[in-house]
Amino acid sequence: MLLADLAKIVGLFTAWNGLVFAIYFVDKQAARYGQWRISEKTLLTLAFLAGSPGAVSAQQLLRHKTRKEPFRSELMAICGFHLLAVVALIAAIAARMLGLI
Repeated sequence: MLLADLAKIVGLFTAWNGLVFAIYFVDKQAARYGQWRISEKTLLTLAFLAGSPGAVSAQQLLRHKTRKEPFRSELMAICGFHLLAVVALIAAIAARMLGLI
């Protein structure tokens, strides 16, 4: 993988998480003004699709859905899954670099 490819992946990941943050912001504003809301299922799906950093950032910075259960627990489970996936990916890359696989 070239450095340019890695930069593209990081850029897409950052843009996606910015979009997820913005969607959480829109939902927070809708909650404040009693307008149509984005479903929790949609918010969690966006987080699951590699948007957990944006979702957690929005949750903490905007104070959005910080006490709502089971939403909060489900979001943390998604974050845990993403953390395990990143660790597994790093381990696989390291093993390949070391010639173990």
